[in-house]
Amino acid sequence: MKLRSIIVDDSSMQRIAVAKLVNKHPNLIMVAEYSNAIEAKNGIKNNEIDLIFLDVEMPIINGFDLLESLENPPQVILITGNPEYALKAFDYDVTDYLHKPITLTRFEASIKRAITKYERMQNVTEEEEYIFVKSNLKKRKVVLNDIKWIEALGDYIKLVTNEGNVVILSTMKSFEQKLPKDKFLRIHKSYIVNLEKVVKFNSKNVELEGRQVPLSRNKKDELAEALYNV
Repeated sequence: MKLRSIIVDDSSMQRIAVAKLVNKHPNLIMVAEYSNAIEAKNGIKNNEIDLIFLDVEMPIINGFDLLESLENPPQVILITGNPEYALKAFDYDVTDYLHKPITLTRFEASIKRAITKYERMQNVTEEEEYIFVKSNLKKRKVVLNDIKWIEALGDYIKLVTNEGNVVILSTMKSFEQKLPKDKFLRIHKSYIVNLEKVVKFNSKNVELEGRQVPLSRNKKDELAEALYNV
């Protein structure tokens, strides 16, 4: 098993140093190197990437800015010479944090952690599928099966989950595109429901675990068909 990897660092010397470590490791494949976040974002979009070695301190767009811009980022090992970034790094659910200069022992420990996480993600059951959302300026993992319904709140939407409510800045249309169509259905201009949470419905409302939400008249037949195929 090999993790498809990229390096993002504005320092050519640092890229060379990390590339040597990557190329010598039996569980890594070097896909590309990027000197800035803009090129890296395009590369991530156009390639299947498992792991990013990411420098924090880059001009114009730094490493944290790049992570903010990615909807579903691969695993990330942050690299920096400033230890003050360590605490902030874990707000982004990074796999590990390497401090320059990187030692071989510390590098191998990071890769071992990345491999363990990769194997765990490959064995994730259907109920544990998840997405990342940005709430209160932090990225948060939300398990799809925990979502009961999604509700429009002006410029925001509210995810009603088993663990409580999560409010994020998004349109319903944009968020709907991130959800698996066989599990979620927009039943009203202001509501998307988890089909597995639907208890019953009539011509006006849908009941989900003790709560009723409105059902648009033109969505009744679509809901009935979707529930039949769940």
